[in-house]
Amino acid sequence: MQEALALGDILAVEDDVALLLTDFEIPLDKSSPSYRELGAEALRTYVHALKAIEKRNVGEPVETPKAARGPSASLGGTLRDALDGWEKERTRPAGTVHEYKRAVEMFIQLHGNLPVVELRKSHARQFREALQLVPRIRKGDLQHASLPELSAWGAEHPQAPKVSSGTVNKQLGAVQAIATWGHHNGVVPEDVPWSDPFHKMRVDEDQSERAPFEIAELQLVFNSPLFTRSEQPTGAKGAAGFWLPLLALFTGARQAELAGLRASNVQVVADSSLQYLFIVPEAKAGKTLKTRGSERAVPVHPQLVKLGFLKFVESRRKEGEKAWLFPEVAPDGKGALPSWSKWFGRYLRTIGVNDTAKVFHSFRHGFKDAARAAKISQEVHDALTGHSNTSAVSAGYGAKNMIQRLDCLQRAIRNRRDSVLHNSARRWESLCSASPYKTIVRHEGSWINKKPLKPMWFKYLDGSSPRGGRSSSASCQRE
Repeated sequence: MQEALALGDILAVEDDVALLLTDFEIPLDKSSPSYRELGAEALRTYVHALKAIEKRNVGEPVETPKAARGPSASLGGTLRDALDGWEKERTRPAGTVHEYKRAVEMFIQLHGNLPVVELRKSHARQFREALQLVPRIRKGDLQHASLPELSAWGAEHPQAPKVSSGTVNKQLGAVQAIATWGHHNGVVPEDVPWSDPFHKMRVDEDQSERAPFEIAELQLVFNSPLFTRSEQPTGAKGAAGFWLPLLALFTGARQAELAGLRASNVQVVADSSLQYLFIVPEAKAGKTLKTRGSERAVPVHPQLVKLGFLKFVESRRKEGEKAWLFPEVAPDGKGALPSWSKWFGRYLRTIGVNDTAKVFHSFRHGFKDAARAAKISQEVHDALTGHSNTSAVSAGYGAKNMIQRLDCLQRAIRNRRDSVLHNSARRWESLCSASPYKTIVRHEGSWINKKPLKPMWFKYLDGSSPRGGRSSSASCQRE
């Protein structure tokens, strides 16, 4: 090849030149000067490549040439183009759209509105590092600062609390989702190689600081004026202030799942005597669930029935099956639930629950603890609370399956015929009768009748009730 290059003989690369012209669809006359110039350039490149290979074979460093982009002259669409396409594709929850837009905007503030094909691992890493410096509390000018400004301030104030690793991962995941959507939907040209630059960029998340309520703290909550004097602070948003904590206490459901309940989501199923909460998504109304496994049916606890929850549901049902149980915090009210959540946190502090690790989600943690204490199998209480579980067993606990098992065990408690089944049912009953802190709740009247509850007290049980004997429940679950 070296000799051919010295003689200007391009016959050695004629086949390669022909393939190039065919690939690029260029009609070039072999007798034209341009053809000879192309052949000579191809020959020089070939010889250069052979020399580089020889150098590498003897251990000499050789710079790797940059990969060509191929025949496409376009870099495709930008990250903002991908975001616009993602938003237009279908109706999405307003909160999700806002969150994704915010994350993309912060990325653009740092790196500019890059074409998706230009995104690199270095961009993702620098974005992650900038997010990790963002202060948790932002006041004054920081409320409207850009990501570069926030990260610079955070670097200058190393002692200031920073946003959690969970927040960092959420922002990374949002930009990753938009970039990946762009790749799958033609924002990245099909003939250009692309790999996900956000892959394995997540940071290890801190262990959750949220903790279950202690019994004394539950006493403070449910002995407070909201429950014992029918007081309704403005921030409580009417019935939401009363029922959301009680529902969380006895179901372990997430705050958004309860706020998104409609009258139609509370019903008795055919061939079953139990009332159920059906926790299901409804995308058009902005009602989403955290995971696919979050869709489930949860029995209405007997204590909730005694407190008048079903009567409350019927009062809401008069406005139609699609009526929100708690319209003031429903998913179609922008910012309503976050505002309520902040109010509840402040309310806890005003009544003496001063541990900042105790929040609304603490009810859910307590329910899980109570389920373990009652020796309910993890598969079952994961299914009841909508927790993701890789177990094939829990994966089979859909709403229909859960209903069948609960109804079966309820009959077992009544009939007491099958000792194995009965023992399993009693373990579920022990959770139901004291859920979720093995509690006894004494009450009189109900919120729906505008009668205040007598002060409630909560304590761990050894299986006995205040008057002796064991309390019972109408609902059960087989492991």
